[in-house]
Amino acid sequence: MTLGRDELRGIAHAERQRLGRMIQYADPETWDRASAAAGWWNRDVMAHLASTDTAAAQLMAGEPAAELDEYRAQLGDEPLSLDAWTAWAVSRRSGLETREVLETWGRAAEAFLVFAARLSEEDWATRRFAWFAGDIAARYLVQSRIVEWFLHGEDMRATNGTTDWQRMWQHWPVHLTIDMGVRMLPWALAQAGHELAGCSVQVDVQGAGRGSWHWGLHAGEVPARDKEPDAVLIGRAPQLALVAGRRLPPEAVLESGNVVLGADRDLADLVLRTIRAYP
Repeated sequence: MTLGRDELRGIAHAERQRLGRMIQYADPETWDRASAAAGWWNRDVMAHLASTDTAAAQLMAGEPAAELDEYRAQLGDEPLSLDAWTAWAVSRRSGLETREVLETWGRAAEAFLVFAARLSEEDWATRRFAWFAGDIAARYLVQSRIVEWFLHGEDMRATNGTTDWQRMWQHWPVHLTIDMGVRMLPWALAQAGHELAGCSVQVDVQGAGRGSWHWGLHAGEVPARDKEPDAVLIGRAPQLALVAGRRLPPEAVLESGNVVLGADRDLADLVLRTIRAYP
């Protein structure tokens, strides 16, 4: 499914507001409590979002991503690692008051959405932004922020006292997380050293986030309409989204039956273990 620009922006606004409400109602003492993301406090999660959304807002505004460029400059010939960038950016904010970290994220996320709305139709369709895994179109930069707000919101909801009123899965964040993971499969498989020209996967999931994808596993390849997929993944959308977000291990969803493999089961297993919704 290809969403229109206005619909995608609406989803982004809704997820940004959802995360904002969670922050508003979180128990204050839980910011210094471990999140569900291993090794991160809840305030660390927000420091990460503050740094990344600031960079995204600057790029969307047509400006240099100052902090990200500073980090890239010190790498020299070393490749950029998202994990290393995150650790560096979070460490820089370790001395800030939690309220300042939260307010910085709020301003950055709102600015990002405002600048995305100001793009011309031509820029929305053709402009590319230098992001972590390479140049990215505006629509996918917006989608990446929805995915991050959803996944990191789940990280914090697990321990910050806001689970009781946010138990229900939201369709679009779950769907767009799986969609990003499926779209990134050719890149992720290539990064892992797998050459799968001519192969494709069918993904069919139900529940909140439901959807269906038939996707080529090699960069630039689009399966013919009548092509039988080489691998099949069937199951529950929220659980597959958490696998793509690296919040659930593949073994957990296979053992529970929330994801079932079909066709070439070895290839389907490789896809499940490789799928990721961010670089």
